[in-house]
Amino acid sequence: MPPPTGADAPPDPASVRPEDMPTAVRMRRLEQKTQALKERAWQLKARVQMLKEQILGGGVGAQALIAHANDMGSSFRLIKLIYTLDGTQVFVRTDETADNLYKTKAFDVFSGPIAPGNHTLAIVATYRGHGYGVFEYLSKYTFTARGNSTFIAGEGKLSKIDCRGHEKGGPTMPMEKRPAVSCKVTEVSPEKAGGTPASAGGATPPPATPAGGAATPAPTPTPTPGPAASPAAPGK
Repeated sequence: MPPPTGADAPPDPASVRPEDMPTAVRMRRLEQKTQALKERAWQLKARVQMLKEQILGGGVGAQALIAHANDMGSSFRLIKLIYTLDGTQVFVRTDETADNLYKTKAFDVFSGPIAPGNHTLAIVATYRGHGYGVFEYLSKYTFTARGNSTFIAGEGKLSKIDCRGHEKGGPTMPMEKRPAVSCKVTEVSPEKAGGTPASAGGATPPPATPAGGAATPAPTPTPTPGPAASPAAPGK
Protein backbone atom coordinates (compact mmCIF):
# COMPACT_ATOMS: atom_id res chain seq x y z
CA MET A 1 0.00 0.00 0.00
CA PRO A 2 1.49 3.40 -0.99
CA PRO A 3 2.40 5.80 1.83
CA PRO A 4 -0.22 8.45 2.71
CA THR A 5 0.07 11.74 0.88
CA GLY A 6 -1.42 15.20 1.22
CA ALA A 7 -3.56 15.85 4.23
CA ASP A 8 -3.34 12.19 5.37
CA ALA A 9 0.48 12.23 5.61
CA PRO A 10 1.91 12.65 9.14
CA PRO A 11 3.73 15.96 9.74
CA ASP A 12 7.49 16.11 9.38
CA PRO A 13 8.97 16.15 12.94
CA ALA A 14 11.56 18.69 11.83
CA SER A 15 8.84 21.14 10.77
CA VAL A 16 6.81 20.90 14.00
CA ARG A 17 7.28 23.85 16.35
CA PRO A 18 8.53 22.96 19.84
CA GLU A 19 5.44 24.45 21.48
CA ASP A 20 3.23 22.14 19.38
CA MET A 21 5.06 18.98 20.42
CA PRO A 22 3.80 16.69 23.17
CA THR A 23 5.31 17.42 26.54
CA ALA A 24 7.10 14.04 26.69
CA VAL A 25 8.80 14.68 23.34
CA ARG A 26 9.89 18.18 24.34
CA MET A 27 11.30 16.91 27.64
CA ARG A 28 13.16 14.13 25.85
CA ARG A 29 14.76 16.55 23.37
CA LEU A 30 15.69 18.94 26.16
CA GLU A 31 17.29 16.08 28.10
CA GLN A 32 19.32 15.05 25.03
CA LYS A 33 20.55 18.62 24.47
CA THR A 34 21.46 18.98 28.15
CA GLN A 35 23.40 15.71 28.10
CA ALA A 36 25.27 16.78 24.95
CA LEU A 37 26.26 20.08 26.60
CA LYS A 38 27.47 18.22 29.71
CA GLU A 39 29.62 15.90 27.60
CA ARG A 40 31.12 18.85 25.75
CA ALA A 41 31.86 20.64 29.03
CA TRP A 42 33.60 17.55 30.45
CA GLN A 43 35.77 17.22 27.35
CA LEU A 44 36.74 20.90 27.40
CA LYS A 45 37.56 20.71 31.11
CA ALA A 46 39.78 17.69 30.51
CA ARG A 47 41.65 19.40 27.67
CA VAL A 48 42.21 22.55 29.72
CA GLN A 49 43.63 20.43 32.54
CA MET A 50 45.96 18.60 30.15
CA LEU A 51 47.19 21.87 28.64
CA LYS A 52 47.77 23.27 32.12
CA GLU A 53 49.86 20.24 33.08
CA GLN A 54 51.91 20.55 29.91
CA ILE A 55 52.62 24.27 30.42
CA LEU A 56 53.54 23.85 34.08
CA GLY A 57 55.67 20.82 33.34
CA GLY A 58 57.67 22.61 30.65
CA GLY A 59 59.52 20.84 27.87
CA VAL A 60 58.13 19.56 24.61
CA GLY A 61 55.35 17.62 26.30
CA ALA A 62 53.57 14.48 25.12
CA GLN A 63 50.37 13.62 23.29
CA ALA A 64 47.68 10.96 23.63
CA LEU A 65 45.23 9.50 21.14
CA ILE A 66 42.52 7.34 22.70
CA ALA A 67 39.96 5.39 20.66
CA HIS A 68 37.23 2.87 21.53
CA ALA A 69 35.87 0.05 19.36
CA ASN A 70 32.54 -1.63 20.08
CA ASP A 71 32.98 -5.34 19.26
CA MET A 72 30.15 -6.69 21.38
CA GLY A 73 27.74 -9.27 20.02
CA SER A 74 24.06 -8.75 19.26
CA SER A 75 23.03 -9.80 22.79
CA PHE A 76 24.51 -6.59 24.26
CA ARG A 77 23.63 -3.01 23.38
CA LEU A 78 25.87 -0.21 24.63
CA ILE A 79 23.92 2.40 26.62
CA LYS A 80 26.70 4.26 28.45
CA LEU A 81 30.45 4.71 28.00
CA ILE A 82 32.73 6.65 30.37
CA TYR A 83 36.47 7.25 30.00
CA THR A 84 38.48 8.77 32.85
CA LEU A 85 42.11 9.84 32.44
CA ASP A 86 44.02 10.44 35.69
CA GLY A 87 40.76 10.99 37.57
CA THR A 88 39.27 13.43 35.05
CA GLN A 89 36.37 12.39 32.82
CA VAL A 90 37.38 12.95 29.21
CA PHE A 91 34.49 11.15 27.49
CA VAL A 92 30.87 10.40 28.42
CA ARG A 93 28.21 9.11 26.05
CA THR A 94 24.76 7.82 27.07
CA ASP A 95 21.74 6.28 25.34
CA GLU A 96 19.19 5.05 27.87
CA THR A 97 16.84 3.90 25.10
CA ALA A 98 19.52 1.57 23.67
CA ASP A 99 18.49 2.61 20.15
CA ASN A 100 21.50 4.41 18.67
CA LEU A 101 24.74 4.23 20.65
CA TYR A 102 25.37 0.54 20.01
CA LYS A 103 25.31 1.16 16.24
CA THR A 104 28.50 3.25 16.44
CA LYS A 105 31.36 0.79 16.07
CA ALA A 106 34.20 3.23 16.82
CA PHE A 107 34.59 6.32 19.02
CA ASP A 108 37.27 9.00 19.11
CA VAL A 109 37.61 9.37 22.87
CA PHE A 110 40.46 11.86 23.33
CA SER A 111 43.16 13.52 21.27
CA GLY A 112 45.43 16.16 22.74
CA PRO A 113 48.50 17.04 24.81
CA ILE A 114 49.25 15.43 28.15
CA ALA A 115 52.08 15.73 30.63
CA PRO A 116 54.99 13.31 30.17
CA GLY A 117 55.06 10.53 32.73
CA ASN A 118 52.76 7.90 34.17
CA HIS A 119 49.04 7.98 33.40
CA THR A 120 46.04 5.83 34.29
CA LEU A 121 43.04 5.28 32.03
CA ALA A 122 39.77 3.87 33.42
CA ILE A 123 36.83 2.71 31.31
CA VAL A 124 33.26 1.83 32.33
CA ALA A 125 30.96 0.42 29.66
CA THR A 126 27.31 -0.33 30.46
CA TYR A 127 25.22 -2.60 28.25
CA ARG A 128 21.57 -3.58 28.10
CA GLY A 129 20.68 -7.11 27.16
CA HIS A 130 18.93 -7.73 23.85
CA GLY A 131 17.19 -10.81 22.50
CA TYR A 132 14.20 -12.19 20.64
CA GLY A 133 11.64 -14.84 21.47
CA VAL A 134 12.60 -16.85 24.53
CA PHE A 135 15.59 -14.53 25.04
CA GLU A 136 13.52 -11.33 25.14
CA TYR A 137 13.92 -11.31 28.92
CA LEU A 138 17.52 -10.07 28.42
CA SER A 139 16.22 -6.54 27.83
CA LYS A 140 15.41 -6.36 31.55
CA TYR A 141 19.06 -6.68 32.56
CA THR A 142 22.07 -4.36 32.39
CA PHE A 143 25.70 -5.47 32.38
CA THR A 144 28.81 -3.46 33.27
CA ALA A 145 32.35 -3.96 32.02
CA ARG A 146 35.30 -2.15 33.61
CA GLY A 147 38.80 -1.77 32.24
CA ASN A 148 42.01 -0.07 33.33
CA SER A 149 45.22 0.72 31.51
CA THR A 150 48.41 2.38 32.72
CA PHE A 151 50.96 3.84 30.33
CA ILE A 152 53.99 6.10 30.28
CA ALA A 153 53.81 9.13 27.99
CA GLY A 154 57.26 9.83 26.61
CA GLU A 155 58.59 13.34 26.05
CA GLY A 156 57.85 14.36 22.46
CA LYS A 157 55.98 11.07 21.79
CA LEU A 158 52.41 10.13 20.94
CA SER A 159 50.75 7.41 23.02
CA LYS A 160 48.04 5.59 21.05
CA ILE A 161 45.60 3.74 23.30
CA ASP A 162 43.21 1.51 21.37
CA CYS A 163 40.49 0.04 23.61
CA ARG A 164 37.69 -2.32 22.68
CA GLY A 165 34.59 -3.65 24.35
CA HIS A 166 34.23 -7.36 23.62
CA GLU A 167 32.84 -10.62 24.93
CA LYS A 168 35.07 -13.07 26.72
CA GLY A 169 34.54 -16.77 27.25
CA GLY A 170 32.32 -19.07 25.23
CA PRO A 171 28.65 -20.07 25.18
CA THR A 172 28.98 -21.63 28.64
CA MET A 173 30.18 -18.34 30.18
CA PRO A 174 27.41 -16.65 32.22
CA MET A 175 26.03 -13.54 30.52
CA GLU A 176 27.03 -11.21 33.36
CA LYS A 177 30.69 -12.27 33.03
CA ARG A 178 31.01 -11.91 29.25
CA PRO A 179 31.38 -8.11 28.81
CA ALA A 180 35.01 -7.01 28.96
CA VAL A 181 37.17 -4.02 28.02
CA SER A 182 40.82 -4.33 27.01
CA CYS A 183 43.34 -1.76 25.77
CA LYS A 184 46.53 -1.81 23.73
CA VAL A 185 49.09 0.99 24.10
CA THR A 186 51.52 1.93 21.32
CA GLU A 187 54.03 4.77 21.48
CA VAL A 188 54.95 6.41 18.18
CA SER A 189 56.37 9.68 16.92
CA PRO A 190 53.66 12.35 16.42
CA GLU A 191 54.40 12.60 12.68
CA LYS A 192 53.60 8.89 12.32
CA ALA A 193 50.19 9.15 13.96
CA GLY A 194 48.35 9.05 10.65
CA GLY A 195 50.36 6.16 9.22
CA THR A 196 51.52 2.74 10.32
CA PRO A 197 52.85 2.81 13.89
CA ALA A 198 56.47 1.91 14.40
CA SER A 199 57.07 -1.64 15.57
CA ALA A 200 58.32 -2.40 19.05
CA GLY A 201 61.87 -2.63 17.78
CA GLY A 202 61.62 0.68 15.88
CA ALA A 203 61.08 1.35 12.20
CA THR A 204 63.95 1.84 9.75
CA PRO A 205 64.31 5.61 9.13
CA PRO A 206 64.18 6.92 5.54
CA PRO A 207 67.37 8.17 3.83
CA ALA A 208 68.46 11.58 5.04
CA THR A 209 67.80 14.49 2.68
CA PRO A 210 70.72 16.94 2.26
CA ALA A 211 69.84 20.59 2.83
CA GLY A 212 68.62 22.17 -0.41
CA GLY A 213 68.89 18.94 -2.42
CA ALA A 214 67.15 15.66 -3.17
CA ALA A 215 67.70 12.52 -1.19
CA THR A 216 70.82 10.62 -2.23
CA PRO A 217 69.83 7.09 -3.27
CA ALA A 218 71.55 4.27 -1.41
CA PRO A 219 73.91 2.15 -3.54
CA THR A 220 72.42 -1.09 -4.84
CA PRO A 221 74.33 -4.07 -3.39
CA THR A 222 75.85 -6.52 -5.89
CA PRO A 223 74.38 -10.01 -5.40
CA THR A 224 76.94 -12.62 -4.35
CA PRO A 225 76.64 -16.09 -5.91
CA GLY A 226 75.85 -18.76 -3.37
CA PRO A 227 74.52 -22.28 -3.07
CA ALA A 228 71.05 -23.00 -4.35
CA ALA A 229 68.32 -22.65 -1.75
CA SER A 230 67.03 -25.91 -0.38
CA PRO A 231 63.28 -26.64 -0.50
CA ALA A 232 61.33 -25.11 2.36
CA ALA A 233 60.30 -27.50 5.10
CA PRO A 234 56.59 -28.33 5.27
CA GLY A 235 54.65 -25.96 7.49
CA LYS A 236 53.66 -27.06 10.95
